[in-house]
Amino acid sequence: MGLFLLWFFFGIGILIQVIYLLIIFGKTAFYKGNTSTANAHNEEGVTVLVCAHNEYSNLKTLIPKLFEQDYPSFDLMIVNDRSSDRTMRLLEKMMEIYPKLRSVTIKYTPPHVTAKKYALTLGIKVAKNDIILLTDADCLPDSDQWIRKMTAPIRNQHKTFAVGFSGYQKRDTFLNSWIQFETLLTALYYMSFGLWKKPFMAVGRNLCYRKSFFMKVKAFKHLWHIEGGDDDLFVNLYTTGKNTAIVLDPEANTTSIPKETKKEYLVQKKRHLHAGKYYDGADKRKIGLYTLSHALFWLFGIGMLIYTGINQSWEHFSAVFGIILLRTFLVVSIFNAASKKIQGTKPPKSIWILDFLYLGYFWILGTISHQAKDIQWK
Repeated sequence: MGLFLLWFFFGIGILIQVIYLLIIFGKTAFYKGNTSTANAHNEEGVTVLVCAHNEYSNLKTLIPKLFEQDYPSFDLMIVNDRSSDRTMRLLEKMMEIYPKLRSVTIKYTPPHVTAKKYALTLGIKVAKNDIILLTDADCLPDSDQWIRKMTAPIRNQHKTFAVGFSGYQKRDTFLNSWIQFETLLTALYYMSFGLWKKPFMAVGRNLCYRKSFFMKVKAFKHLWHIEGGDDDLFVNLYTTGKNTAIVLDPEANTTSIPKETKKEYLVQKKRHLHAGKYYDGADKRKIGLYTLSHALFWLFGIGMLIYTGINQSWEHFSAVFGIILLRTFLVVSIFNAASKKIQGTKPPKSIWILDFLYLGYFWILGTISHQAKDIQWK
């Protein structure tokens, strides 16, 4: 009976994992899309919007880089959110150099709202153009085609939302390998379901939507009390298979500066995972089924190896070990293919080790984040 139960739960884990890896994630890994609409002649105006709190050093690099974009009709809006560094002075100097640079300064945040959403809302309200393209102060576009390609679905396909990928700079550390892995896995969730016409999240470091829609739905009306979620929760509420496009093109990506210490990373991820508790129930299951089956696979797979090894049931032991090896090969293959499609590069080394460590990461940090009450932006 004990061996039967082990096989039963192990089998459920295998079945769901294969469905996710081959069918759902395979939508991204084996993607064959048409990017011709990026070069269509409709060059509607775009406002690139960045919220910045004490980001002097990052803005000094970002602003000139953004004005290298190969797109004729765009302006840049920097929301200077309660900065106490030299941001104001920098913006004044930069506006003399770049006529299409504009800024709005926030001196305080009302007590009933969260800082990032308040900053975003004010920036969008005064934005010159209807197409809003969001990124962060510590992000840089990966090519001079970023604006053109990220906005193409909205300009040329009448979409309301365009969801892109934002990665992190690579470092030769274990923490950075983990960041690369977790970022790629997250992208596989939201890009794959988006390609299956079931979008449910995005990252604010590379997200585009129409100002008119934002104002029509009264912005963050249902989200003011939640710290974070200005990107994924807003998308979770309003995206559909018809009004949303996934932009899967390395030239449409942005890249951020990664956290360098475990403490900084955990603070960031706690904020990100905390927003997940507010997802729609069906969307929670999109992530939950994968993580549950992942846990069933590893826990019962290891349990069976121990059980059959103790009882010297070598046929069962060999079968389980072979299945684990086959799944490991599948995971590595899917992540390699998906990384090339999304980023144009290889994923971090030792994917199989990082995949195993995900077992503890999600359930421990996810539980802590779900219960956290000290979530902050900046």
